Amino acid sequence: MKNTTLGIQHLLAMYAGAVMIPLIVGASLELPSDQLTYLVAIDILMCGVATILQVMSNRFFGIGLPVVLGCTFTAVGPMIGIGKEYGISSIYGAIIVSGIFVIVISGVFGQLVKFFPPVVTGSVVTIIGVTLIPVAITNMGGGQGAEDFGSNSNILLAFGTLLFIVLLYRFSTGFVKSVSILLGLVAGTVASIFMGKVDFTAFKEANLFHMVHPFYFGTPTFDWSPIITMILVAMVSLVESTGVYFAIGDIVDKKVSKKELSKGYRAEGIAVLLGGIFNSFPYTTFSQNVGLLQMSGVKSKNVIYITGAMLIALGFIPKIAAITTIIPVSVLGGAMLAMFGMVVAQGIKMLSKVAIAADSQDNAMIIACSIGMGLGVSVVPNLFVSLPSGIQILTSNGIVAGSMTAIVLNILFNMLPSKKGKVNLTTSEHEG
Repeated sequence: MKNTTLGIQHLLAMYAGAVMIPLIVGASLELPSDQLTYLVAIDILMCGVATILQVMSNRFFGIGLPVVLGCTFTAVGPMIGIGKEYGISSIYGAIIVSGIFVIVISGVFGQLVKFFPPVVTGSVVTIIGVTLIPVAITNMGGGQGAEDFGSNSNILLAFGTLLFIVLLYRFSTGFVKSVSILLGLVAGTVASIFMGKVDFTAFKEANLFHMVHPFYFGTPTFDWSPIITMILVAMVSLVESTGVYFAIGDIVDKKVSKKELSKGYRAEGIAVLLGGIFNSFPYTTFSQNVGLLQMSGVKSKNVIYITGAMLIALGFIPKIAAITTIIPVSVLGGAMLAMFGMVVAQGIKMLSKVAIAADSQDNAMIIACSIGMGLGVSVVPNLFVSLPSGIQILTSNGIVAGSMTAIVLNILFNMLPSKKGKVNLTTSEHEG
């Protein structure tokens, strides 16, 4: 029962982000309601499949860490652009090829662990947390485009939920403390019912059972430009995932080896391939759940297995899946602020391990520029609007731009011939 409750908490932590992408992409491509329903349902199901593929560990795939996978936000813009120019079938042809590409290069990519020392991974995790916080703040106000954005009722619910979580986390112990996020969401939703802010329409109208099948949107087509674009998206997702792997490895006190990284990348490639076959999305590790792991203190993979199984079940039963949609956005926002803040705290903890000898100022410059770039691009996403669309995949996302900055500057300061003596200082913690 305890593991199930914790599994539900992880599900709720990632659910809003998981369903938001199919809703955005489906609406942009003007899909009819039945196709949009399928898109949401299959996405939830595939999140569960992708999660289980990654949590399990065998000779060929699986990072073996308590990670949760969901569709990557990096793919939203490219998918919409491809769909409008080439058609929805081209989206899935490109996703299938990009999944195969990741599987093929997973072994080579795993050898690049030396490019991700603590100064890089700590910066990446910090950037992830910092760039996610505006999402939480927006949700606290009621969500992007809400007519009552910033209303007193939304602010009261958001901060009331946050305060409830903080007090519960401070004054409770054991199991109650570990499920403080879940209890906060329940308390916030109950308060919302009394305030008349809970809409049960989606639950009432949802079907009881929904069957899924491959190539729902027709036979995939293969065009070079969309394929190259989605391969770039996949590479970016691997960079993001690497930071999350190391963050979770740090939380559970496990050193992530090159071989384990390769298996993690391979599992992600399989998930992307299946996403293309079943007409869902490219999948990557969800950083939202890193904060939940840190906050709950429960690091068991069994909890994530349960989360994956529940996601699969919800994908077949939209009526049950719709229950979570009644949680008001402002209540989710209050809980998200606490979780995303914990991601930032984890990043700072990782940066505290960076060598502080003669190279301290060099590493300080890496941290300053990468976090600055990540936050800056998140605040002003149109900075690189004049660049070609293929390059914008790397520059229009704060997490990606900041991560790339950290990687390049680490090479410049710590890996050039004149700096070889410092390589071992920064990479030794991630060698396994």
